[in-house]
Amino acid sequence: MAIAVGDKAPDITLPDASGQPVSLKDFQGKKTVVLYFYPKDDTPGCTKEACGFRDSYSVFQEAGAEVIGVSSDDVASHRKFADRYQLPFTLLSDTHNQARKAFGVPATLGLLPGRVTYVIDKNGIVRHIFNSQLNFQGHIDESLKIVKSLA
Repeated sequence: MAIAVGDKAPDITLPDASGQPVSLKDFQGKKTVVLYFYPKDDTPGCTKEACGFRDSYSVFQEAGAEVIGVSSDDVASHRKFADRYQLPFTLLSDTHNQARKAFGVPATLGLLPGRVTYVIDKNGIVRHIFNSQLNFQGHIDESLKIVKSLA
């Protein structure tokens, strides 16, 4: 079942690009979280989206938000992807798709892992969901608008 606006976000714990576990609950009471699910490291659309979040990262930070990317790529792939594009935010490795399932992220055409962004407030409540496989910049723009309204 997919998570909807107003729902409590599932507490997921996944390894980051250095293999360290990161939990959503670590941010509760501290920061808004922009959690974006994307299909695959180093593909054209995912690279464009990641670089868009990178280029706006300081604005997200100033508004009190943390950006976290999630895909099924392994830790080593995330490390290379983050290094290659100087991504300043956390990438989480969801190799068994447990987070994708917990959030109910749909597949596109039943095959391609979905591209969905969730804005989760400091209390762990989902405040906005943006689902678009092709509107990469929309994920950044929509999230930033909501994050600023929550600040």
